[in-house]
Amino acid sequence: MIQVRWARGSDVSSIRELVRPLEGNTLTPKDPVAYYEAVQQFRVAEDPDVPGRIIGCGALHVMWDELAEVRTLAVHPDFARHGLGGRLLETLFDDARALGLCRIFCLTFEVDFFTQHGFSPILGQAAEPDVYAELLRSYDEGVAEFLDLERVKPNTLGNTRMLRIL
Repeated sequence: MIQVRWARGSDVSSIRELVRPLEGNTLTPKDPVAYYEAVQQFRVAEDPDVPGRIIGCGALHVMWDELAEVRTLAVHPDFARHGLGGRLLETLFDDARALGLCRIFCLTFEVDFFTQHGFSPILGQAAEPDVYAELLRSYDEGVAEFLDLERVKPNTLGNTRMLRIL
């Protein structure tokens, strides 16, 4: 049985290897340091037959008091379409609940997958004006994507901003 666990610093190179084929297509490329800085946000799935081989990952990035973003959700092609992505996502939902978060954002090309897991496209602005003003202070590109800022539009073409209420 595939176990989902918290990522460790030693998993970062495996996470990067897993997501590298998806970078520029469905995932935004990141420098190695970004993975290390966010390792505590990641859950990983390990191959039951090859200890240490990471076959899936996903991160939950807190953006505001009740809002988080699912980031870098990926499954190795050999394990795709067997429910592992959904299992990782459900684990991230559990993490969100434990943190008192109830609104989960994603920016994705995989609209059908996220729709099956309770997400809906965001129409208009997803943050109240006072929260929007505070989030504008963030340097995080994911926050800029959530806010649908003009400066990130070239990087988000074809993506859909989606939200799930837990």
